[in-house]
Amino acid sequence: MMKRFTTIFTVMLMAALSLSLVSCDEDAEVAATLAGTWQGNVYAYSRYNGREYRAAESKVQFNSGYNSGDGYWIDYYNDAPYSYQASHITWYVRNTNIYIHFEEDNTNVVIYNYTLSDDRLSGYIQTGNGQMLTITLYHTYSPNWSSYTFDDYDYDSYYGYAKSRTAGTTTGRPQRFFAE
Repeated sequence: MMKRFTTIFTVMLMAALSLSLVSCDEDAEVAATLAGTWQGNVYAYSRYNGREYRAAESKVQFNSGYNSGDGYWIDYYNDAPYSYQASHITWYVRNTNIYIHFEEDNTNVVIYNYTLSDDRLSGYIQTGNGQMLTITLYHTYSPNWSSYTFDDYDYDSYYGYAKSRTAGTTTGRPQRFFAE
């Protein structure tokens, strides 16, 4: 009886140890799932010529590395004197939080306490001034690496804002901010 108990205990201990020694880097898994284009509403606004405009929708492209990458963030507007505002971003995942830096604006946001699947990212975004907002993005495109060829590669190295539809006195870039 004791030998049987020892054998069962040993097998259970080996199973528990093998499961606990399996190493999974959760940050890398999040980064791999983020790869591609996401779109939805993130309560983005821009300030231009003393007026504020709310984005109708936003698109975020995550180009993935191991647990970080670059990409771009584009906010589309219906009622602004420009159609969209785009920024290059760099991002990384640490402790399952997604940190995003807007290159042109030199601002940061953090996406945290979220749920992430292959087709949906839903959670909270914290801006540089501490404001917390809810976001929901839907995965609309993933790179198909098996059919990727350099012959079809077309890259525009500049993402900026669209020119004004009306003559204005300001030629500067609109300033992005987040509000609910």
